[in-house]
Amino acid sequence: MFYQGKIRSAARRDASRQGGFSLIELLIVVAIILIIAAIAIPNLLRSRMAANEASSVSSVRTYTTGNVTYNSLCPSVGYPATLADLGPGSGQCTGGANIVDQVLGVAAPQKSGYNFFYVPIPAGATGINIQYTLNADPTALGVSGNRGFFSDESGTIRYAIGAVATATSSPLQ
Repeated sequence: MFYQGKIRSAARRDASRQGGFSLIELLIVVAIILIIAAIAIPNLLRSRMAANEASSVSSVRTYTTGNVTYNSLCPSVGYPATLADLGPGSGQCTGGANIVDQVLGVAAPQKSGYNFFYVPIPAGATGINIQYTLNADPTALGVSGNRGFFSDESGTIRYAIGAVATATSSPLQ
């Protein structure tokens, strides 16, 4: 009997020694998690900026196609006076032609961390918009995107890194 009691107390002592993690072990695990997070977060931010830039280029292409469509539907107006004229509405040449969706078809569109700026250029006394410029600029440079984009009636999309793109900027490949 005495021998069995000795075994029980030894087993109890071993169980209390293995009951949990020490503070040092927990701190090491937390440090490893923080190191992994420090490595992963910058990559996540770069991925988000790349996705925002791709969305912006897609939106510029949508506007370019929408402007050509609007110009062919409304030859007495030419290109639209505002981007809202491409958006939801009555389907007429003014007040919304239903060419683009409700996110892009507003007066001051903002999508995926980019702001879009549109300027129509009328031809002299006729008042018909024969040209336009369209810029897409990041809302926060270096956070929502690194490149600005530009397009005009030629349909070529141009970009500038860290600046507003213009007609002389590099074309997007």
